[in-house]
Amino acid sequence: MAIHELLAALSDPHRRNILQKLKEGKINSGDLAAALDMTPQALSYHLGKLKKADLIYETRQKNFIFYELNLSVLDEVIMWLNDLKGGKNES
Repeated sequence: MAIHELLAALSDPHRRNILQKLKEGKINSGDLAAALDMTPQALSYHLGKLKKADLIYETRQKNFIFYELNLSVLDEVIMWLNDLKGGKNES
Protein backbone atom coordinates (compact mmCIF):
# COMPACT_ATOMS: atom_id res chain seq x y z
CA MET A 1 0.00 0.00 0.00
CA ALA A 2 1.37 3.40 -0.96
CA ILE A 3 0.28 5.64 1.88
CA HIS A 4 0.56 8.83 -0.19
CA GLU A 5 -1.88 7.45 -2.79
CA LEU A 6 -4.23 6.33 -0.07
CA LEU A 7 -4.23 9.68 1.73
CA ALA A 8 -4.62 11.53 -1.57
CA ALA A 9 -7.61 9.33 -2.43
CA LEU A 10 -9.21 9.98 0.95
CA SER A 11 -8.64 13.73 0.75
CA ASP A 12 -11.31 14.27 -1.92
CA PRO A 13 -14.92 14.63 -0.73
CA HIS A 14 -16.32 12.96 -3.88
CA ARG A 15 -14.20 9.88 -3.24
CA ARG A 16 -15.24 9.81 0.41
CA ASN A 17 -18.89 9.92 -0.76
CA ILE A 18 -18.20 6.97 -3.07
CA LEU A 19 -16.70 5.02 -0.16
CA GLN A 20 -19.70 5.83 2.02
CA LYS A 21 -22.05 4.50 -0.68
CA LEU A 22 -19.93 1.37 -1.12
CA LYS A 23 -20.20 0.77 2.61
CA GLU A 24 -23.78 -0.30 1.86
CA GLY A 25 -22.52 -3.13 -0.34
CA LYS A 26 -21.57 -4.08 -3.88
CA ILE A 27 -23.00 -1.80 -6.58
CA ASN A 28 -22.57 -1.45 -10.32
CA SER A 29 -21.08 1.68 -11.84
CA GLY A 30 -24.32 2.91 -13.41
CA ASP A 31 -26.26 2.68 -10.17
CA LEU A 32 -23.36 4.23 -8.27
CA ALA A 33 -23.22 7.21 -10.65
CA ALA A 34 -26.98 7.71 -10.35
CA ALA A 35 -26.94 7.43 -6.55
CA LEU A 36 -24.20 10.04 -6.28
CA ASP A 37 -25.53 12.27 -9.08
CA MET A 38 -22.22 12.05 -10.95
CA THR A 39 -21.49 11.73 -14.63
CA PRO A 40 -20.02 8.40 -15.69
CA GLN A 41 -16.81 10.20 -16.67
CA ALA A 42 -16.41 11.85 -13.26
CA LEU A 43 -17.20 8.61 -11.48
CA SER A 44 -14.69 6.72 -13.61
CA TYR A 45 -11.97 9.23 -12.71
CA HIS A 46 -12.64 8.93 -8.98
CA LEU A 47 -12.97 5.14 -9.11
CA GLY A 48 -9.57 5.00 -10.81
CA LYS A 49 -8.00 6.94 -7.94
CA LEU A 50 -9.67 4.69 -5.37
CA LYS A 51 -8.54 1.53 -7.20
CA LYS A 52 -4.97 2.84 -7.43
CA ALA A 53 -5.04 3.32 -3.65
CA ASP A 54 -6.47 -0.22 -3.25
CA LEU A 55 -9.48 1.12 -1.38
CA ILE A 56 -11.91 -0.61 -3.71
CA TYR A 57 -11.94 -3.51 -6.10
CA GLU A 58 -14.06 -4.37 -9.08
CA THR A 59 -15.65 -7.54 -10.34
CA ARG A 60 -17.17 -8.08 -13.76
CA GLN A 61 -20.41 -9.94 -14.28
CA LYS A 62 -21.53 -10.12 -17.90
CA ASN A 63 -21.85 -6.49 -19.08
CA PHE A 64 -21.65 -4.94 -15.62
CA ILE A 65 -18.79 -3.85 -13.41
CA PHE A 66 -19.45 -3.97 -9.68
CA TYR A 67 -17.46 -2.13 -7.03
CA GLU A 68 -16.85 -3.03 -3.39
CA LEU A 69 -14.79 -1.71 -0.52
CA ASN A 70 -11.45 -3.38 0.10
CA LEU A 71 -11.81 -3.77 3.84
CA SER A 72 -8.37 -5.34 4.31
CA VAL A 73 -6.69 -2.10 3.19
CA LEU A 74 -8.88 -0.13 5.57
CA ASP A 75 -7.78 -2.42 8.40
CA GLU A 76 -4.13 -1.81 7.46
CA VAL A 77 -4.70 1.95 7.49
CA ILE A 78 -6.33 1.81 10.91
CA MET A 79 -3.41 -0.21 12.29
CA TRP A 80 -0.91 2.20 10.71
CA LEU A 81 -2.67 5.25 12.15
CA ASN A 82 -2.95 3.58 15.55
CA ASP A 83 0.76 2.83 15.48
CA LEU A 84 1.52 6.39 14.37
CA LYS A 85 -0.32 7.85 17.34
CA GLY A 86 1.53 5.49 19.69
CA GLY A 87 -1.23 2.98 20.34
CA LYS A 88 -0.74 -0.74 20.56
CA ASN A 89 -1.96 -3.00 17.79
CA GLU A 90 -4.24 -5.65 19.23
CA SER A 91 -4.57 -9.03 17.56
